[in-house]
Amino acid sequence: MSEQRLRGLPQIVIGSFLMLLFIIAAALNYNMAELISGSLIKFAMNGIFVLALIPMINAGVGLNFGSSVGITAGLMGMCMAIQFRLTGITGFLAAVIISIPIAIVFGFFYGRILNRVKGKEDIAAIFIGFAFIPLMNFFWTVAPFSNREMLYPIGGSGLRPKISLANYFTKVLDQLFVVKIGTIEVPWGLLFFYAVIALIIVAFFKTKKGKALIAIGSYENFCKLSGLGINSNRILGVILSTVLAGIGICVYAQSYGFVELYGGPGAFAFPAISAILVGGCTGKRATVCQAMLGTYLYQTIFLLSAPIANTLLVPQMAEIVRMIITNGIILYAFLNQRKAGVHDEK
Repeated sequence: MSEQRLRGLPQIVIGSFLMLLFIIAAALNYNMAELISGSLIKFAMNGIFVLALIPMINAGVGLNFGSSVGITAGLMGMCMAIQFRLTGITGFLAAVIISIPIAIVFGFFYGRILNRVKGKEDIAAIFIGFAFIPLMNFFWTVAPFSNREMLYPIGGSGLRPKISLANYFTKVLDQLFVVKIGTIEVPWGLLFFYAVIALIIVAFFKTKKGKALIAIGSYENFCKLSGLGINSNRILGVILSTVLAGIGICVYAQSYGFVELYGGPGAFAFPAISAILVGGCTGKRATVCQAMLGTYLYQTIFLLSAPIANTLLVPQMAEIVRMIITNGIILYAFLNQRKAGVHDEK
């Protein structure tokens, strides 16, 4: 019983803190309907990054600190869609479809490398992610794109660090089937797309292949004796995570309104990992429910803490306080999930 309480304690503490933030926001006369609507958008636009961690975690390959590899595939898909001037839902879906084969290739080689450093996957993934970004920076500089909206205005070559999606597929999911419940706007199109990805992951892990991935992540030595292909299944987990990360950046970018190249992909790994830890993942097994819970808690706290700190403190302190609060909560969740992991081993 004590172990069960230990597992749920971080989520109770973080959830209570989130409720406190909502109460403070209401006391400060913030527009609560706008905050709730914003929290739903933040939840769905960032949620697929967190879902993308699940295959690699369950396959025993680590927390995917190198998610920038998959994110880059999504950026390439969006750049291709912009190059051909595809707009609306067609442009968005084209970007997703183009990104998938690129992510499969990237994921295959990413998985091959991680198989060579078993036991040190997290450290290797960090360096792979950081090394892949400057490699792709060279590609963004020399890639033969011709759409002037993507290129530097002076010189006419090289992609801009930030490309606007205003004329292409900005908020195409956010504004699809928006329904008002009272004064709260619910972006059903965005939530539906997120739910479809989540259901696909749930369905996959109910298949024979999905169960094999979970077994390999939990009992690798036993699975090796049983004749399962350890390395090939681990690569499959990496490929799935890479594909999902590519889809995730397409969803994020359409909500954000811009495609961020160069150093942009490096900004997503740690928040996603923090979110799944906040949701209760022990680092050895992850579920869709943990990803969803962690994403909502983390992103909503991130959304509320800045304006509240901005009101209660001097404006210059808002970002500092937000980082202290959110990272402090993440550290608390991480320490407690590590304790839970120790209990599991015993």
